[in-house]
Amino acid sequence: MPSVVKELLGWIKADKEDKWSEKAIKSLVKKLRRNGGLNELLNAISTQSSATKCIRIRRSLDGRLQVCQKKGLPHVIYCRLWRWPDLQSCYELRAIETCEYAFTLKKDEVCVNPYHYQRVETPALRPVLVPKVTPAAMQDNAISPFSVNLDVVPNNETYTPELDRFHSEDSPPPSYPASQDSSNSYMDHSFIDDCSELSADLALTDAQLVTYTEPENWCSIAYYELNTRIGEYWNAFQPTLIIDGFTDPSNSERFCLGLLSNVNRDPTVEMTRREIGKGVRLCYVHGEVFAECCSKHAVFVQSPNSNRRYGWHPAAVCKIPPGSSLRIFNSQEFANLLSQSVTQGYEAVYHLSHMCIIRMSFVKGWGAQYKRQTVTSTPCWIEIRLNGPLHWLDKVLSQMDSPDRPISSQS
Repeated sequence: MPSVVKELLGWIKADKEDKWSEKAIKSLVKKLRRNGGLNELLNAISTQSSATKCIRIRRSLDGRLQVCQKKGLPHVIYCRLWRWPDLQSCYELRAIETCEYAFTLKKDEVCVNPYHYQRVETPALRPVLVPKVTPAAMQDNAISPFSVNLDVVPNNETYTPELDRFHSEDSPPPSYPASQDSSNSYMDHSFIDDCSELSADLALTDAQLVTYTEPENWCSIAYYELNTRIGEYWNAFQPTLIIDGFTDPSNSERFCLGLLSNVNRDPTVEMTRREIGKGVRLCYVHGEVFAECCSKHAVFVQSPNSNRRYGWHPAAVCKIPPGSSLRIFNSQEFANLLSQSVTQGYEAVYHLSHMCIIRMSFVKGWGAQYKRQTVTSTPCWIEIRLNGPLHWLDKVLSQMDSPDRPISSQS
């Protein structure tokens, strides 16, 4: 083993005996010897300083680096090796301001200096203070300010690079301790401070403090062909999953739609299924959900939570072209809406259930600009139910004065 590889291997935070890690380092050393960046890598790793220079390698066509049949984004690979072994995806990283070749800048070269990236964490979700008795005037409101009519013919929007900048320019939120327990309950010091601030309100009012708890399976996915559901709900237990059109057996990180049979399958559906290909990758990171189109064809997403963020109509459908990704849910924004809705009454809280359900079609779009104007007219589509927010809604609804007819987020 070359001495420089052995030295770099000694600095990694992951398993030093892992042969893949050694090969990933050898691959990087080989690339940096060509452009004279090897000394800069040694300097950055040994000093662990962000004041070091960019360590640049050529960006591949799909942005990924392949090492021994395993592909990944290069800055994620080397940040995982030398800084955060538990790093799940690129959405947990944000480049420092002085980095000139950050991955998100999409230049011909990409910086893989692990000290040019910061770990993005999310603060605890603030508990919701639910009044036991809601003013009658609020209960009588016929129209909820949070209602979403998904039955209208939706407007159409298209992904643009500006949406990436919208995300990358967000100020980093406060972090929470990395030693979080396995229950993922979003409990930290800010949570305790919030509870302290609300304790005085609890003493003065007949109210209940309702906290968020992360479920074991963060989402459930149903697959549809036109207006017919095919198969059972598929539950996601891993933070990253692929939904594709292949026929390999599904596992905890992959849902293969090609396996699902339908004796009454429409010819149009059959043709569309052949085009799904690599499908879409979903990433759930610290309360945010991202969708990345891995297929050769676009995917189309209807997410009221995302639409609100970007100022679109609540029922708008966004086209995500191949190779692009979009943040389709943000728990902090949902928590803010939930806190506001409890003052508007039971119906207002119930209507937030629409925010927790995301619809996505493959290959064929729907809406005002397409001949298919409803999602049930598209050949192949999925419905993603976000279980954490839905369960939180149910807990809040159970503490409120209910209307004459019983309803819940699962209705």
